[in-house]
Amino acid sequence: MTQVTQISGRGLPLTGDDIDTDRIIPARFLRCVTFDGLGEQVFADDRAQASAHAFDQAQYQGAEILVVNRNFGCGSSREHAPQAIARWGIKALIGESFAEIFFGNCVAMGVPCVTATSEVVQALQQWIAEHPEAPLTLDLNTLTVQFGDQTLPVILAAGPQRMFLEGMWDACGQLVAQADAVRATAAKLPYVAW
Repeated sequence: MTQVTQISGRGLPLTGDDIDTDRIIPARFLRCVTFDGLGEQVFADDRAQASAHAFDQAQYQGAEILVVNRNFGCGSSREHAPQAIARWGIKALIGESFAEIFFGNCVAMGVPCVTATSEVVQALQQWIAEHPEAPLTLDLNTLTVQFGDQTLPVILAAGPQRMFLEGMWDACGQLVAQADAVRATAAKLPYVAW
C-alpha cells in the first residue's frame, strides 16, 4: 500500500460554489470503457464557454493541488469526475467543503480532499493567483498547508487521515494483498461453496 503523507506542487485556484460532477466531466464522456483520456476532457463545457478557464491558463499547467470553494463535486455520484481531475494531474484538493460521494471516490483513488475555512481557502486562492509558479505543501501529518511564509490549518477526519498515512486508502488493494486470508475465512463459512 502507498502512504500519502505530503503533497507538494503548484496550485490551481478554481473559484465558485456548488461545482457539480456534470461540470467536472460532462455526461457524454461517461461512455468510455476506461478512464484513459478523461484528463483532457475535464471541465470540457466550462472551458469551451470561458476564454480564460483556470484549467486552460498557461501558468496553471502542471499544477498538482486544486483549491476550490464550497460543495465541490456535488450532483451525480460519477467516479469519472475525480478520475478526470486526477488524470489531468491533480494529486490533492483543498476546499471549503466536498460532496460526500465525490470525497469518498477521491479517497478510494488516493487523492486527499482536505477542508479549510473560507478565509484560509480565499487566502490560498489569492496567493496562488499572485504566485502561480510557487509551490505549496499539504501535510497530512500536521494537517497544514504551507505556502510562501504562511502555514495554515486544514481539516481531515481522523479515519481518512489514518487511511492515507498508513497507506490503507486502497480497499481493493487491501483485499488483493489479503487474498489468502480471505480464502481461508471463506473456506470456514458453511454458505460459501468453492
